[in-house]
Amino acid sequence: MEFIKDHRTLMILFGILIVIIPFIVYYVRIAKREHPKGLIAAALSNMGERFGYYIMNAILALFLVSKFGLPDGTAGAIYSVFYCGIYVLSLVGGIIADRTMNYNKTIQWGLIIMSLGYVALAIPLFSTGSNGFIVDDGSQWWSILIFTCIALLCIAFGNGLFKGNLQAIVGKMYDEFEEEEAKKGEEALAAAREKRDSGFQIFYVFINIGGVLAPFIAPLLREWWLKAHNFVYNADMTTLCHKYIQDGTISTKFTETMEHSITKGYQVTDTMTFCSDYITVFNQGIHYAFIASVIAMLISLVIFFVTKHKFPQPAQKEKAEVIEYTAEEKQAMAKEIKQRLYALFAVLGIAIFFWFSFHQNGQSLSFFARDFVQTDSIAPEIWQALNPFFVIFLTPLVMMIFAALARKGKSISTPRKIALGMAIAGCAYLFLMIFSIVVNYPSGTDFREMDLAAMTAAGLAKAGPWVLIVTYFFLTVAELFISPLGLSFVSKVAPRNMVGLCQGLWLGATAVGNLLIWIGPVMYNAWPIWKCWAVFLVVCLISMSVMLGMVKWLERVAK
Repeated sequence: MEFIKDHRTLMILFGILIVIIPFIVYYVRIAKREHPKGLIAAALSNMGERFGYYIMNAILALFLVSKFGLPDGTAGAIYSVFYCGIYVLSLVGGIIADRTMNYNKTIQWGLIIMSLGYVALAIPLFSTGSNGFIVDDGSQWWSILIFTCIALLCIAFGNGLFKGNLQAIVGKMYDEFEEEEAKKGEEALAAAREKRDSGFQIFYVFINIGGVLAPFIAPLLREWWLKAHNFVYNADMTTLCHKYIQDGTISTKFTETMEHSITKGYQVTDTMTFCSDYITVFNQGIHYAFIASVIAMLISLVIFFVTKHKFPQPAQKEKAEVIEYTAEEKQAMAKEIKQRLYALFAVLGIAIFFWFSFHQNGQSLSFFARDFVQTDSIAPEIWQALNPFFVIFLTPLVMMIFAALARKGKSISTPRKIALGMAIAGCAYLFLMIFSIVVNYPSGTDFREMDLAAMTAAGLAKAGPWVLIVTYFFLTVAELFISPLGLSFVSKVAPRNMVGLCQGLWLGATAVGNLLIWIGPVMYNAWPIWKCWAVFLVVCLISMSVMLGMVKWLERVAK
Protein backbone atom coordinates (compact mmCIF):
# COMPACT_ATOMS: atom_id res chain seq x y z
CA MET A 1 0.00 0.00 0.00
CA GLU A 2 2.86 2.39 0.73
CA PHE A 3 4.32 1.74 -2.72
CA ILE A 4 0.95 2.52 -4.34
CA LYS A 5 0.64 5.74 -2.33
CA ASP A 6 4.16 6.90 -3.24
CA HIS A 7 3.82 6.03 -6.93
CA ARG A 8 0.13 6.77 -7.52
CA THR A 9 0.77 9.28 -10.33
CA LEU A 10 3.09 6.91 -12.18
CA MET A 11 0.62 4.04 -11.86
CA ILE A 12 -2.21 6.21 -13.23
CA LEU A 13 0.00 7.08 -16.21
CA PHE A 14 0.72 3.41 -16.93
CA GLY A 15 -2.98 2.61 -16.57
CA ILE A 16 -3.88 5.29 -19.12
CA LEU A 17 -1.25 3.94 -21.53
CA ILE A 18 -2.72 0.45 -21.30
CA VAL A 19 -6.20 1.82 -21.99
CA ILE A 20 -5.31 4.06 -24.95
CA ILE A 21 -2.99 1.67 -26.85
CA PRO A 22 -5.93 -0.31 -28.38
CA PHE A 23 -7.48 2.98 -29.46
CA ILE A 24 -4.23 4.05 -31.13
CA VAL A 25 -4.11 0.75 -33.03
CA TYR A 26 -7.74 1.23 -34.07
CA TYR A 27 -7.13 4.75 -35.43
CA VAL A 28 -4.00 3.68 -37.32
CA ARG A 29 -5.87 0.80 -38.99
CA ILE A 30 -8.79 3.03 -39.97
CA ALA A 31 -6.46 5.72 -41.34
CA LYS A 32 -4.42 3.26 -43.40
CA ARG A 33 -7.49 1.54 -44.83
CA GLU A 34 -9.78 4.48 -45.60
CA HIS A 35 -7.78 7.73 -45.68
CA PRO A 36 -4.91 9.40 -47.60
CA LYS A 37 -1.48 7.81 -47.06
CA GLY A 38 0.13 10.88 -45.49
CA LEU A 39 -2.45 11.26 -42.69
CA ILE A 40 -0.70 9.10 -40.09
CA ALA A 41 2.71 10.66 -40.83
CA ALA A 42 1.28 14.16 -40.34
CA ALA A 43 -0.59 13.07 -37.22
CA LEU A 44 2.54 11.53 -35.63
CA SER A 45 4.59 14.65 -36.33
CA ASN A 46 1.86 16.75 -34.77
CA MET A 47 1.59 14.37 -31.80
CA GLY A 48 5.26 14.87 -30.88
CA GLU A 49 4.95 18.65 -31.05
CA ARG A 50 1.72 18.63 -29.05
CA PHE A 51 3.30 16.42 -26.36
CA GLY A 52 5.99 19.02 -25.76
CA TYR A 53 3.49 21.84 -25.93
CA TYR A 54 0.99 20.32 -23.50
CA ILE A 55 3.68 19.77 -20.89
CA MET A 56 4.07 23.52 -20.83
CA ASN A 57 0.36 24.28 -21.24
CA ALA A 58 -0.64 22.10 -18.27
CA ILE A 59 1.62 23.92 -15.85
CA LEU A 60 2.16 27.43 -17.22
CA ALA A 61 -0.38 29.45 -15.20
CA LEU A 62 0.34 27.54 -11.98
CA PHE A 63 4.11 27.76 -12.67
CA LEU A 64 3.97 31.57 -12.97
CA VAL A 65 2.14 31.73 -9.65
CA SER A 66 4.44 29.28 -7.85
CA LYS A 67 7.76 30.67 -9.12
CA PHE A 68 7.16 34.42 -9.21
CA GLY A 69 4.43 34.74 -6.62
CA LEU A 70 2.16 36.44 -9.15
CA PRO A 71 -1.55 36.86 -8.40
CA ASP A 72 -3.83 34.52 -10.34
CA GLY A 73 -5.07 37.42 -12.46
CA THR A 74 -1.58 38.54 -13.49
CA ALA A 75 -0.49 34.99 -14.29
CA GLY A 76 -3.74 34.60 -16.23
CA ALA A 77 -3.03 37.75 -18.25
CA ILE A 78 0.45 36.50 -19.24
CA TYR A 79 -1.04 33.12 -20.12
CA SER A 80 -3.76 34.79 -22.21
CA VAL A 81 -1.30 36.95 -24.18
CA PHE A 82 0.95 33.95 -24.79
CA TYR A 83 -1.98 31.79 -25.89
CA CYS A 84 -3.24 34.58 -28.12
CA GLY A 85 0.25 34.97 -29.60
CA ILE A 86 0.37 31.33 -30.60
CA TYR A 87 -2.70 31.69 -32.77
CA VAL A 88 -2.05 35.22 -34.09
CA LEU A 89 1.37 34.08 -35.23
CA SER A 90 -0.27 31.10 -36.93
CA LEU A 91 -1.81 33.65 -39.27
CA VAL A 92 1.67 35.03 -39.93
CA GLY A 93 2.95 31.49 -40.47
CA GLY A 94 0.19 30.84 -42.99
CA ILE A 95 1.02 33.99 -44.94
CA ILE A 96 4.73 33.08 -44.99
CA ALA A 97 4.01 29.58 -46.28
CA ASP A 98 1.53 30.80 -48.92
CA ARG A 99 3.95 33.42 -50.26
CA THR A 100 7.07 31.27 -50.23
CA MET A 101 5.16 28.18 -51.44
CA ASN A 102 7.40 26.13 -49.16
CA TYR A 103 5.27 24.61 -46.43
CA ASN A 104 7.81 21.97 -45.47
CA LYS A 105 10.59 24.40 -44.66
CA THR A 106 8.21 26.72 -42.78
CA ILE A 107 7.08 23.80 -40.61
CA GLN A 108 10.66 22.66 -39.96
CA TRP A 109 11.75 26.13 -38.86
CA GLY A 110 8.74 26.25 -36.56
CA LEU A 111 9.87 23.10 -34.77
CA ILE A 112 13.43 24.42 -34.42
CA ILE A 113 12.34 27.78 -32.98
CA MET A 114 9.97 26.08 -30.54
CA SER A 115 12.81 23.83 -29.38
CA LEU A 116 14.92 26.89 -28.57
CA GLY A 117 12.07 28.34 -26.49
CA TYR A 118 11.74 25.14 -24.47
CA VAL A 119 15.52 25.02 -23.94
CA ALA A 120 15.29 28.51 -22.41
CA LEU A 121 12.42 27.45 -20.12
CA ALA A 122 14.40 24.40 -18.97
CA ILE A 123 17.12 26.62 -17.44
CA PRO A 124 16.33 26.94 -13.69
CA LEU A 125 17.08 30.64 -13.13
CA PHE A 126 16.30 32.12 -9.72
CA SER A 127 17.04 35.50 -8.13
CA THR A 128 19.11 35.44 -4.93
CA GLY A 129 18.75 38.49 -2.74
CA SER A 130 19.05 39.33 0.92
CA ASN A 131 15.69 37.78 1.69
CA GLY A 132 16.66 34.48 0.06
CA PHE A 133 14.49 34.67 -3.05
CA ILE A 134 13.42 38.09 -4.34
CA VAL A 135 16.13 40.75 -4.44
CA ASP A 136 15.45 44.05 -2.71
CA ASP A 137 15.17 46.19 -5.86
CA GLY A 138 13.38 43.49 -7.82
CA SER A 139 15.73 43.83 -10.81
CA GLN A 140 16.74 40.16 -11.01
CA TRP A 141 13.15 39.07 -10.41
CA TRP A 142 11.93 41.16 -13.34
CA SER A 143 14.80 40.12 -15.61
CA ILE A 144 13.99 36.44 -15.04
CA LEU A 145 10.29 37.06 -15.69
CA ILE A 146 11.17 38.91 -18.92
CA PHE A 147 13.49 36.05 -19.94
CA THR A 148 10.60 33.63 -19.35
CA CYS A 149 8.28 35.75 -21.50
CA ILE A 150 10.88 35.85 -24.33
CA ALA A 151 11.08 32.05 -24.20
CA LEU A 152 7.28 31.92 -24.45
CA LEU A 153 7.43 34.26 -27.46
CA CYS A 154 9.84 31.85 -29.21
CA ILE A 155 7.42 28.98 -28.56
CA ALA A 156 4.49 31.04 -29.83
CA PHE A 157 6.28 32.07 -33.03
CA GLY A 158 7.54 28.55 -33.73
CA ASN A 159 4.05 27.20 -33.12
CA GLY A 160 2.68 29.78 -35.54
CA LEU A 161 4.98 28.55 -38.29
CA PHE A 162 4.09 24.92 -37.58
CA LYS A 163 0.49 24.50 -36.54
CA GLY A 164 -1.70 26.03 -39.25
CA ASN A 165 0.56 24.94 -42.10
CA LEU A 166 0.49 21.28 -41.12
CA GLN A 167 -3.32 21.51 -40.94
CA ALA A 168 -3.33 23.09 -44.40
CA ILE A 169 -1.33 20.14 -45.74
CA VAL A 170 -3.87 17.70 -44.27
CA GLY A 171 -6.67 19.66 -45.93
CA LYS A 172 -4.83 19.43 -49.25
CA MET A 173 -4.53 15.67 -48.82
CA TYR A 174 -8.30 15.45 -48.82
CA ASP A 175 -8.61 17.80 -51.80
CA GLU A 176 -6.45 15.43 -53.82
CA PHE A 177 -8.17 12.37 -52.34
CA GLU A 178 -11.57 13.68 -53.43
CA GLU A 179 -10.24 14.52 -56.91
CA GLU A 180 -9.05 10.93 -57.34
CA GLU A 181 -12.29 9.45 -56.04
CA ALA A 182 -14.34 11.74 -58.30
CA LYS A 183 -12.91 9.86 -61.30
CA LYS A 184 -14.79 6.77 -60.06
CA GLY A 185 -18.16 8.49 -60.05
CA GLU A 186 -20.49 10.60 -57.91
CA GLU A 187 -21.03 7.87 -55.31
CA ALA A 188 -17.28 7.49 -54.70
CA LEU A 189 -16.91 11.27 -54.46
CA ALA A 190 -19.71 11.53 -51.90
CA ALA A 191 -18.08 8.79 -49.79
CA ALA A 192 -14.71 10.58 -50.01
CA ARG A 193 -16.25 13.86 -48.85
CA GLU A 194 -17.74 12.14 -45.82
CA LYS A 195 -14.25 10.98 -44.83
CA ARG A 196 -12.85 14.51 -44.49
CA ASP A 197 -14.53 15.15 -41.13
CA SER A 198 -13.46 11.75 -39.76
CA GLY A 199 -9.93 12.31 -41.11
CA PHE A 200 -9.58 15.54 -39.17
CA GLN A 201 -11.00 13.77 -36.12
CA ILE A 202 -8.27 11.10 -36.41
CA PHE A 203 -5.66 13.85 -36.85
CA TYR A 204 -7.10 15.53 -33.76
CA VAL A 205 -6.93 12.31 -31.75
CA PHE A 206 -3.17 12.09 -32.25
CA ILE A 207 -2.87 15.64 -30.96
CA ASN A 208 -4.59 14.44 -27.81
CA ILE A 209 -2.45 11.32 -27.40
CA GLY A 210 0.39 13.74 -26.74
CA GLY A 211 -1.94 15.83 -24.60
CA VAL A 212 -3.07 12.96 -22.36
CA LEU A 213 0.48 11.92 -21.46
CA ALA A 214 2.08 15.35 -21.16
CA PRO A 215 0.37 16.64 -17.96
CA PHE A 216 1.97 13.80 -15.97
CA ILE A 217 5.57 14.77 -16.79
CA ALA A 218 5.94 17.94 -14.70
CA PRO A 219 4.18 16.57 -11.57
CA LEU A 220 6.26 13.36 -11.69
CA LEU A 221 9.54 15.26 -11.98
CA ARG A 222 8.48 17.83 -9.41
CA GLU A 223 7.43 15.20 -6.86
CA TRP A 224 10.68 13.29 -7.40
CA TRP A 225 12.77 16.46 -6.97
CA LEU A 226 10.85 17.54 -3.86
CA LYS A 227 11.26 14.11 -2.29
CA ALA A 228 15.00 14.16 -3.06
CA HIS A 229 15.21 17.35 -0.98
CA ASN A 230 13.01 16.06 1.87
CA PHE A 231 9.88 17.98 0.87
CA VAL A 232 6.34 16.84 0.09
CA TYR A 233 4.16 18.28 -2.68
CA ASN A 234 1.50 20.69 -1.46
CA ALA A 235 -0.59 22.80 -3.84
CA ASP A 236 -1.02 25.65 -1.33
CA MET A 237 2.53 25.94 0.00
CA THR A 238 4.24 28.09 -2.66
CA THR A 239 1.55 30.78 -2.44
CA LEU A 240 1.81 30.85 1.35
CA CYS A 241 5.61 30.99 1.13
CA HIS A 242 5.51 33.95 -1.25
CA LYS A 243 3.12 35.74 1.06
CA TYR A 244 5.46 35.19 4.00
CA ILE A 245 8.48 36.43 2.02
CA GLN A 246 6.63 39.55 0.92
CA ASP A 247 5.03 40.65 4.20
CA GLY A 248 5.94 38.12 6.90
CA THR A 249 2.40 36.73 7.16
CA ILE A 250 2.11 33.54 9.22
CA SER A 251 -1.41 32.17 9.50
CA THR A 252 -2.82 29.02 11.00
CA LYS A 253 -3.12 27.68 7.48
CA PHE A 254 0.58 28.45 6.85
CA THR A 255 1.64 26.48 9.92
CA GLU A 256 -0.64 23.53 9.10
CA THR A 257 0.47 23.41 5.47
CA MET A 258 4.16 23.79 6.37
CA GLU A 259 3.95 20.75 8.64
CA HIS A 260 2.49 18.69 5.81
CA SER A 261 5.10 19.89 3.28
CA ILE A 262 8.27 18.46 4.86
CA THR A 263 9.57 15.01 5.74
CA LYS A 264 11.54 14.03 8.78
CA GLY A 265 14.72 14.52 6.76
CA TYR A 266 14.29 18.30 6.43
CA GLN A 267 15.27 20.34 9.47
CA VAL A 268 13.70 23.80 9.66
CA THR A 269 16.28 26.37 10.79
CA ASP A 270 14.16 29.47 10.16
CA THR A 271 10.94 30.16 8.28
CA MET A 272 12.50 32.43 5.62
CA THR A 273 15.02 29.76 4.62
CA PHE A 274 12.29 27.12 4.50
CA CYS A 275 10.13 29.31 2.21
CA SER A 276 13.03 30.08 -0.12
CA ASP A 277 14.11 26.43 -0.25
CA TYR A 278 10.60 25.13 -0.89
CA ILE A 279 9.88 27.60 -3.71
CA THR A 280 13.24 26.93 -5.36
CA VAL A 281 13.07 23.13 -5.19
CA PHE A 282 9.39 23.09 -6.20
CA ASN A 283 10.07 25.08 -9.35
CA GLN A 284 13.38 23.45 -10.26
CA GLY A 285 11.42 20.24 -10.78
CA ILE A 286 9.10 22.07 -13.16
CA HIS A 287 12.01 23.59 -15.11
CA TYR A 288 13.46 20.13 -15.70
CA ALA A 289 10.14 19.02 -17.19
CA PHE A 290 10.78 21.32 -20.13
CA ILE A 291 13.70 19.10 -21.13
CA ALA A 292 11.06 16.54 -22.09
CA SER A 293 9.46 19.23 -24.30
CA VAL A 294 12.77 19.74 -26.11
CA ILE A 295 13.10 16.00 -26.72
CA ALA A 296 9.51 15.84 -28.02
CA MET A 297 10.20 18.71 -30.46
CA LEU A 298 13.26 16.95 -31.83
CA ILE A 299 11.34 13.67 -32.29
CA SER A 300 8.59 15.57 -34.12
CA LEU A 301 11.20 17.22 -36.36
CA VAL A 302 12.74 13.85 -37.25
CA ILE A 303 9.34 12.32 -38.05
CA PHE A 304 8.40 15.25 -40.27
CA PHE A 305 11.76 15.30 -42.06
CA VAL A 306 11.64 11.56 -42.81
CA THR A 307 8.02 11.54 -44.03
CA LYS A 308 7.67 14.94 -45.72
CA HIS A 309 7.90 13.39 -49.19
CA LYS A 310 4.39 11.99 -48.57
CA PHE A 311 2.84 15.43 -48.11
CA PRO A 312 1.27 17.57 -50.87
CA GLN A 313 2.31 21.20 -51.06
CA PRO A 314 -0.85 23.38 -51.20
CA ALA A 315 0.53 26.20 -53.32
CA GLN A 316 2.90 24.44 -55.69
CA LYS A 317 0.39 22.69 -57.91
CA GLU A 318 -1.66 25.82 -58.45
CA LYS A 319 1.50 27.70 -59.45
CA ALA A 320 2.17 25.21 -62.25
CA GLU A 321 -1.33 25.49 -63.69
CA VAL A 322 -2.02 28.38 -66.07
CA ILE A 323 -5.69 28.57 -67.04
CA GLU A 324 -7.44 31.36 -68.93
CA TYR A 325 -10.88 32.42 -67.68
CA THR A 326 -13.54 34.60 -69.32
CA ALA A 327 -14.71 37.82 -67.65
CA GLU A 328 -17.97 36.11 -66.64
CA GLU A 329 -16.11 33.17 -65.14
CA LYS A 330 -13.84 35.51 -63.19
CA GLN A 331 -16.85 37.43 -61.87
CA ALA A 332 -18.58 34.20 -60.80
CA MET A 333 -15.40 32.96 -59.13
CA ALA A 334 -14.96 36.27 -57.29
CA LYS A 335 -18.55 36.05 -56.02
CA GLU A 336 -18.03 32.47 -54.85
CA ILE A 337 -14.79 33.40 -53.05
CA LYS A 338 -16.57 36.26 -51.26
CA GLN A 339 -19.35 33.92 -50.13
CA ARG A 340 -16.81 31.42 -48.89
CA LEU A 341 -14.90 34.06 -46.96
CA TYR A 342 -18.12 35.47 -45.44
CA ALA A 343 -19.03 31.95 -44.28
CA LEU A 344 -15.54 31.45 -42.92
CA PHE A 345 -15.65 34.65 -40.88
CA ALA A 346 -19.12 33.81 -39.55
CA VAL A 347 -17.83 30.50 -38.15
CA LEU A 348 -14.68 32.20 -36.88
CA GLY A 349 -16.87 34.53 -34.81
CA ILE A 350 -18.48 31.56 -33.10
CA ALA A 351 -15.09 29.92 -32.58
CA ILE A 352 -13.90 32.96 -30.62
CA PHE A 353 -16.50 32.40 -27.92
CA PHE A 354 -15.98 28.65 -27.82
CA TRP A 355 -12.26 29.00 -27.17
CA PHE A 356 -12.89 31.75 -24.63
CA SER A 357 -14.97 29.22 -22.70
CA PHE A 358 -13.06 26.03 -23.44
CA HIS A 359 -9.53 27.26 -22.71
CA GLN A 360 -10.45 27.95 -19.13
CA ASN A 361 -8.91 24.49 -18.65
CA GLY A 362 -5.57 26.27 -18.28
CA GLN A 363 -7.03 29.18 -16.31
CA SER A 364 -10.03 29.26 -13.97
CA LEU A 365 -10.55 25.48 -14.17
CA SER A 366 -6.90 24.89 -13.20
CA PHE A 367 -7.27 27.30 -10.29
CA PHE A 368 -10.56 25.57 -9.36
CA ALA A 369 -8.72 22.22 -9.29
CA ARG A 370 -5.99 23.75 -7.13
CA ASP A 371 -8.29 25.51 -4.66
CA PHE A 372 -11.62 23.68 -4.49
CA VAL A 373 -10.80 20.07 -5.39
CA GLN A 374 -8.99 17.50 -3.26
CA THR A 375 -5.49 17.27 -4.76
CA ASP A 376 -3.63 15.39 -2.02
CA SER A 377 -3.47 12.29 -4.21
CA ILE A 378 -3.34 13.81 -7.70
CA ALA A 379 -1.73 17.16 -8.58
CA PRO A 380 -4.07 19.78 -10.12
CA GLU A 381 -2.15 19.86 -13.43
CA ILE A 382 -2.85 16.18 -14.05
CA TRP A 383 -6.60 16.75 -14.23
CA GLN A 384 -6.02 18.44 -17.59
CA ALA A 385 -5.23 14.96 -18.94
CA LEU A 386 -8.95 14.18 -18.61
CA ASN A 387 -9.75 16.26 -21.69
CA PRO A 388 -7.38 14.52 -24.15
CA PHE A 389 -8.17 11.13 -22.57
CA PHE A 390 -11.87 11.67 -23.28
CA VAL A 391 -10.99 12.80 -26.83
CA ILE A 392 -9.24 9.48 -27.49
CA PHE A 393 -11.96 7.46 -25.78
CA LEU A 394 -15.00 9.23 -27.23
CA THR A 395 -13.87 9.95 -30.81
CA PRO A 396 -14.70 6.41 -32.10
CA LEU A 397 -18.19 6.71 -30.61
CA VAL A 398 -18.75 10.12 -32.19
CA MET A 399 -17.38 8.90 -35.55
CA MET A 400 -19.66 5.84 -35.47
CA ILE A 401 -22.72 7.95 -34.69
CA PHE A 402 -21.96 10.35 -37.55
CA ALA A 403 -21.24 7.43 -39.93
CA ALA A 404 -24.48 5.66 -38.97
CA LEU A 405 -26.49 8.82 -39.60
CA ALA A 406 -24.76 9.28 -42.97
CA ARG A 407 -25.65 5.71 -44.01
CA LYS A 408 -29.29 6.43 -43.20
CA GLY A 409 -29.20 9.61 -45.26
CA LYS A 410 -29.47 11.78 -42.12
CA SER A 411 -26.02 13.36 -42.11
CA ILE A 412 -25.54 16.28 -39.74
CA SER A 413 -23.79 19.14 -41.51
CA THR A 414 -20.56 20.55 -40.09
CA PRO A 415 -22.16 23.92 -39.16
CA ARG A 416 -24.98 22.12 -37.32
CA LYS A 417 -22.44 19.99 -35.43
CA ILE A 418 -20.65 23.15 -34.32
CA ALA A 419 -23.91 24.61 -32.98
CA LEU A 420 -24.57 21.39 -31.03
CA GLY A 421 -21.03 21.61 -29.66
CA MET A 422 -21.73 25.04 -28.17
CA ALA A 423 -24.84 23.65 -26.45
CA ILE A 424 -22.82 20.78 -24.95
CA ALA A 425 -20.12 23.19 -23.74
CA GLY A 426 -22.88 25.12 -22.00
CA CYS A 427 -23.87 21.91 -20.18
CA ALA A 428 -20.40 21.78 -18.56
CA TYR A 429 -20.78 25.25 -17.09
CA LEU A 430 -24.42 24.66 -16.17
CA PHE A 431 -23.28 21.68 -14.11
CA LEU A 432 -20.50 23.68 -12.41
CA MET A 433 -22.86 26.57 -11.72
CA ILE A 434 -25.48 24.34 -10.08
CA PHE A 435 -22.87 22.45 -8.06
CA SER A 436 -21.25 25.69 -6.80
CA ILE A 437 -24.64 27.10 -5.78
CA VAL A 438 -25.63 23.92 -3.92
CA VAL A 439 -22.39 23.76 -1.88
CA ASN A 440 -22.37 27.59 -1.49
CA TYR A 441 -18.79 28.14 -2.62
CA PRO A 442 -17.43 31.71 -2.21
CA SER A 443 -14.89 33.36 -4.52
CA GLY A 444 -11.50 31.72 -5.03
CA THR A 445 -9.80 34.45 -2.99
CA ASP A 446 -12.11 34.02 0.00
CA PHE A 447 -11.83 30.24 -0.08
CA ARG A 448 -8.00 30.25 -0.17
CA GLU A 449 -7.87 32.45 2.93
CA MET A 450 -9.87 29.94 4.98
CA ASP A 451 -8.06 27.51 7.23
CA LEU A 452 -9.57 24.15 8.16
CA ALA A 453 -11.45 25.56 11.16
CA ALA A 454 -13.02 28.37 9.12
CA MET A 455 -14.08 25.95 6.37
CA THR A 456 -15.68 23.65 8.94
CA ALA A 457 -17.53 26.54 10.58
CA ALA A 458 -18.87 27.67 7.19
CA GLY A 459 -19.93 24.13 6.32
CA LEU A 460 -17.55 24.04 3.33
CA ALA A 461 -15.31 21.26 2.05
CA LYS A 462 -13.24 20.62 -1.03
CA ALA A 463 -15.01 18.82 -3.85
CA GLY A 464 -14.26 15.29 -4.93
CA PRO A 465 -12.50 14.61 -8.25
CA TRP A 466 -15.79 13.51 -9.83
CA VAL A 467 -16.70 17.18 -10.33
CA LEU A 468 -13.76 17.67 -12.69
CA ILE A 469 -14.49 14.38 -14.44
CA VAL A 470 -18.07 15.43 -15.26
CA THR A 471 -16.96 18.93 -16.34
CA TYR A 472 -14.23 17.72 -18.67
CA PHE A 473 -16.53 15.06 -20.11
CA PHE A 474 -18.98 17.70 -21.34
CA LEU A 475 -16.22 20.04 -22.52
CA THR A 476 -14.54 17.23 -24.45
CA VAL A 477 -17.71 16.18 -26.25
CA ALA A 478 -18.21 19.84 -27.17
CA GLU A 479 -14.64 20.02 -28.43
CA LEU A 480 -15.17 16.98 -30.67
CA PHE A 481 -18.16 18.73 -32.24
CA ILE A 482 -16.27 21.99 -32.81
CA SER A 483 -12.48 21.89 -33.06
CA PRO A 484 -11.69 19.11 -35.59
CA LEU A 485 -14.88 19.86 -37.51
CA GLY A 486 -14.01 23.55 -37.58
CA LEU A 487 -10.70 22.62 -39.21
CA SER A 488 -12.62 20.48 -41.68
CA PHE A 489 -15.04 23.32 -42.46
CA VAL A 490 -12.17 25.73 -43.09
CA SER A 491 -10.55 23.25 -45.49
CA LYS A 492 -13.89 22.98 -47.37
CA VAL A 493 -14.56 26.69 -47.86
CA ALA A 494 -10.99 28.02 -48.20
CA PRO A 495 -10.09 29.26 -51.72
CA ARG A 496 -7.33 27.02 -53.04
CA ASN A 497 -4.70 29.75 -53.22
CA MET A 498 -5.39 30.78 -49.61
CA VAL A 499 -5.41 27.50 -47.67
CA GLY A 500 -2.54 28.46 -45.37
CA LEU A 501 -4.02 31.90 -44.76
CA CYS A 502 -7.49 30.50 -44.03
CA GLN A 503 -6.17 27.91 -41.58
CA GLY A 504 -4.26 30.80 -40.02
CA LEU A 505 -7.52 32.76 -39.77
CA TRP A 506 -9.13 29.86 -37.89
CA LEU A 507 -6.22 29.94 -35.48
CA GLY A 508 -6.44 33.74 -35.40
CA ALA A 509 -10.04 33.47 -34.19
CA THR A 510 -8.78 31.10 -31.52
CA ALA A 511 -6.23 33.78 -30.63
CA VAL A 512 -8.95 36.36 -30.01
CA GLY A 513 -10.80 33.90 -27.79
CA ASN A 514 -7.59 33.18 -25.91
CA LEU A 515 -6.91 36.88 -25.43
CA LEU A 516 -10.14 37.02 -23.44
CA ILE A 517 -9.54 34.01 -21.18
CA TRP A 518 -7.82 36.13 -18.51
CA ILE A 519 -11.33 37.35 -17.63
CA GLY A 520 -12.04 33.90 -16.17
CA PRO A 521 -9.57 34.11 -13.23
CA VAL A 522 -10.66 37.70 -12.53
CA MET A 523 -14.32 36.65 -12.15
CA TYR A 524 -13.30 33.48 -10.31
CA ASN A 525 -11.45 35.46 -7.63
CA ALA A 526 -13.88 38.40 -7.41
CA TRP A 527 -17.33 36.75 -7.25
CA PRO A 528 -18.90 33.63 -5.75
CA ILE A 529 -17.69 31.20 -8.37
CA TRP A 530 -21.17 30.19 -9.57
CA LYS A 531 -21.40 33.63 -11.19
CA CYS A 532 -18.18 32.96 -13.08
CA TRP A 533 -19.58 29.70 -14.48
CA ALA A 534 -22.88 31.45 -15.28
CA VAL A 535 -21.08 33.92 -17.56
CA PHE A 536 -19.54 31.08 -19.58
CA LEU A 537 -22.93 29.35 -19.77
CA VAL A 538 -24.55 32.47 -21.23
CA VAL A 539 -21.71 32.90 -23.75
CA CYS A 540 -22.17 29.30 -24.95
CA LEU A 541 -25.95 29.62 -25.29
CA ILE A 542 -25.78 32.89 -27.24
CA SER A 543 -23.15 31.43 -29.59
CA MET A 544 -25.29 28.34 -30.16
CA SER A 545 -28.32 30.48 -31.02
CA VAL A 546 -26.39 32.62 -33.49
CA MET A 547 -24.89 29.54 -35.17
CA LEU A 548 -28.28 27.88 -35.55
CA GLY A 549 -29.56 31.04 -37.19
CA MET A 550 -26.83 30.79 -39.86
CA VAL A 551 -26.90 27.04 -40.43
CA LYS A 552 -28.82 26.88 -43.72
CA TRP A 553 -26.71 29.59 -45.34
CA LEU A 554 -23.46 27.95 -44.18
CA GLU A 555 -24.64 24.58 -45.48
CA ARG A 556 -25.24 26.06 -48.95
CA VAL A 557 -21.82 27.71 -49.08
CA ALA A 558 -19.96 24.60 -47.90
CA LYS A 559 -21.44 22.33 -50.61
